[in-house]
Amino acid sequence: MGLLKAKLSAYNFPQTLMKTGLYPFFREIESDQDTEVVINGKKVLMFGSNSYLGLTNHPKIKEAAKKAIDKYGTGCAGSRFLNGTLDIHIELERRLARLVKKESVVCFSTGFQVNMGVVSILAGRNDYLLLDELDHASIIEGSRLSFSKVFKFAHNDMDSLESKLKLCDPGAIKLIVADGIFSMEGDIIKLPEVVKLSQKYNASIMIDDAHSLGVLGKYGAGTASHFGLTDKVDLIMGTFSKSLASLGGFIAGDEAVINYIKHNSRSLLFSASMTPASVATVLCAIEIMESEPERIQHLWDVTKYANEKFKTLGFDTGKSESPIIPLFIRDDIKALKMAQALLADGVFVNPVVSPGVPKEDSLIRFSLMATHTFDQVDVAIDKIAKCARKLGVINLTEAYRL
Repeated sequence: MGLLKAKLSAYNFPQTLMKTGLYPFFREIESDQDTEVVINGKKVLMFGSNSYLGLTNHPKIKEAAKKAIDKYGTGCAGSRFLNGTLDIHIELERRLARLVKKESVVCFSTGFQVNMGVVSILAGRNDYLLLDELDHASIIEGSRLSFSKVFKFAHNDMDSLESKLKLCDPGAIKLIVADGIFSMEGDIIKLPEVVKLSQKYNASIMIDDAHSLGVLGKYGAGTASHFGLTDKVDLIMGTFSKSLASLGGFIAGDEAVINYIKHNSRSLLFSASMTPASVATVLCAIEIMESEPERIQHLWDVTKYANEKFKTLGFDTGKSESPIIPLFIRDDIKALKMAQALLADGVFVNPVVSPGVPKEDSLIRFSLMATHTFDQVDVAIDKIAKCARKLGVINLTEAYRL
């Protein structure tokens, strides 16, 4: 272990940030994931969560989880393939298939495992994967495990996508994989244009709805539903750790495709299955999501309000079209300083810096929940604007446009 330790000890980026007081990761939360959380005994407004529908502490969901533990215990002690499939796993898969209007679904233990385990096995050595350059890391990892040829196209750039499709063998499988809502930028994939290109070049489409489920589409069914193109999208992936207040993920598609995935995806076959409490939580969350459409409506109301207010104040929010609002700082140190100063002032936001993004694209990720009030949004934005003025991110004239 001597050489290994010596090599890894040279990695000191976290320690460097800690010495400067700017280390923004692994912050300890001492409460439930709500619009306010407790950090170091102090209440802080939470604008860094992916709980878009605000369901993580819903009493019905907590009760469903408790009942599942009482009936099934705390774990399944095996993979879905062997001894780890419960009747509620099957119930959830059927429920999800109805929600996203696909023939079949299979659930995995995490969303990362879905993308890694699906993208890696669908295209062969003479086939092609076409990925948006800003796709989630789990899609990238899946592509690295695949034997197929991988092309990345410029973000949401249909000319770039077409140029890559032209390079593909017409007789080979071509799978276009893209996020529905991009997790940092907050924009939506141009699905109607992707569909047109897929038809022109005989390609298939997989959409990652990790950040779209519960946000876009009828009853929160996702990106394909939002555009009315469910029948044109071959595979729909989603996670449970965001809008659905749990942990896990799924892939939906035609029966034949899901059958192949169920018997060939290593991250499914060789991982323990979702815990009973996690499954019950998702089932209850779907019920609430479908029966309370006002949650999604309020989410969009506060999203529009916040985005317009940020723009009026002079912030660069890029092309965001969703509850994920990037505040482009374009300077790593300033982004880190903002995150730390805001936490001290009672606002939790996430800094996104290099190497996660290029230095010129560093940002503060501001994300909304259906349970946020307009007053909470006002308080947070006022504090963010004050901090941004001090750091020179926005100037005084812009900040007083209101």
